[in-house]
Amino acid sequence: MSKVSSVNKNERRKKLAEQTASKRDALRKRIKDRSITVEERIQLQFQMQKLPKNSAPIRYRNRCGITGRPRGVWSKFRLCRVLIRDLGSRGQIPGLIKASW
Repeated sequence: MSKVSSVNKNERRKKLAEQTASKRDALRKRIKDRSITVEERIQLQFQMQKLPKNSAPIRYRNRCGITGRPRGVWSKFRLCRVLIRDLGSRGQIPGLIKASW
């Protein structure tokens, strides 16, 4: 199990990224617009920099839904590799067949 604080911090980042997504997309779209002047583009970049650092979606980390483990997470199941092996062996993941020979 991960530290609860790490999992909570990651959830706060995800929530903040969802809240500011529309504003960030609008600024990004205006910055790429070639019809505005360079000075206006620089001002828009300053506005983008003033947004909280944790509001960027790149700061969000995929974690296991059960243990909170940050590495080896399969996005299809939202589980870490350890749990996929364990639950897959027991037959508790629908559609997953563990190979054995």
